[in-house]
Amino acid sequence: MSEEQDIKKIMHVMRRAPHGSIYTYEGLEMILIMAAYEQDLSVAFIGDGVYALKKDQDTAGIGIKGFSKTFMALDGYDVEKLYVDKQSLEERGLTEDDLVVDVEVMDASEIGRLMNEQDVVIHH
Repeated sequence: MSEEQDIKKIMHVMRRAPHGSIYTYEGLEMILIMAAYEQDLSVAFIGDGVYALKKDQDTAGIGIKGFSKTFMALDGYDVEKLYVDKQSLEERGLTEDDLVVDVEVMDASEIGRLMNEQDVVIHH
């Protein structure tokens, strides 16, 4: 079996707001760990998950350290397939310019097609 056959297409789906639960932060940590194993990783941000990428988050008022800039490290781990749901951005009054990383904005049906192409989809 060649090494090529061992590579799995894995999509992480971020659906929750970044603060108030551990899901987004732990999801990010899982992505960084999996990236070390050279899998074909992608990340989709849907619903309140788009807030995880918002620039200039001020978390001082809730007494925790912000981690949105950590998403900028994904590029260094060759995790470059970042997708954001267009409607989720628009509903929250955000644009691509409001995000800390470069993303590909897609509609829900396009993201759904990508999900169907994956070997594994992990929801956070």
